[in-house]
Amino acid sequence: MKASRSHHRLVRKLQDALGETICLALEDTSVVEIMLNPDGRLFVERLGQGIDSMGELQPGAAEIIIGSVAHALQTEADEDQPIISGELPIGGHRFEGLLPPVVAGPSFTIRKRASRLIPLDDYVHSSIMRAEQATLIRNAIDARLNIVISGGTGSGKTTLANAVIAEMVRTSPEHRLVILEDTAEIQCAAENAVQLHTADTVDMARLLKSTMRLRPDRIIVGEVRDGAALTMLKAWNTGHPGGITTIHANNAFSALRRLEQLTAEASQQPMHDVIGEAVDLVVSIERTPTGRRVREVIHVEAWRDGNYQIETYSEKGRLDAA
Repeated sequence: MKASRSHHRLVRKLQDALGETICLALEDTSVVEIMLNPDGRLFVERLGQGIDSMGELQPGAAEIIIGSVAHALQTEADEDQPIISGELPIGGHRFEGLLPPVVAGPSFTIRKRASRLIPLDDYVHSSIMRAEQATLIRNAIDARLNIVISGGTGSGKTTLANAVIAEMVRTSPEHRLVILEDTAEIQCAAENAVQLHTADTVDMARLLKSTMRLRPDRIIVGEVRDGAALTMLKAWNTGHPGGITTIHANNAFSALRRLEQLTAEASQQPMHDVIGEAVDLVVSIERTPTGRRVREVIHVEAWRDGNYQIETYSEKGRLDAA
């Protein structure tokens, strides 16, 4: 009861500091991201509308916001620890806060959790992807291929991953899904699912090792960003096909190169063969001035003769062998 009252006070304090403008933006289903710059100017990104200014926030209020999030994360925000990363106590949105000396003034970014699930059909109807690309993804799901979704920051990787997972659940409701994340962003309606989160003392590699004992049919990693990529790929290769993950990369082929870099953090040996065997489909999504679009989908057949053997289906609708 005491902890509940303390949390309630923290949320009220945070709401007061955020102010009406930001709180309304957090409730707006079209809002993707809220950004405060060190000069106090606020910006908001909405789906399909780009980034717009939405006023200003006083430095004192910004410091209270960052401090409140730090308190909720059971840490402190000060000159010795000027970067706070974690979940916003309101809504569980992803929060990144910075204080001087790493910035000139208090600054933060709130990446909102997806407020609604966007089906693959809506991606096609909105011209974010072609019908043929959606068919490739559906066929990959049915065949239990491993899928990597690549893109830059704010490109919509997680939202697309949620759409793919929804399709997995629809076509294979009997499958047990084990989902691993740093920050809770994955939406999953499966009846048989386990969601795991990293902690200060438990990293992604450790979660992946536990996952193997949880009897998964499909292993889903919210985002792979370090040497744990090798553990994930090995898990996919050892009787657990049909997984999905997201990765930061500018295009589909760069995603394979990025996996090479990440696996190199955990192994002295090149892992081309492991990547070529484990990764079946790479979907590249990007943010453009006119909105998001699936740039290309590539099918990875293998690593052979010093190259990845791939087929590419671009946004222009052409399938090329490489």
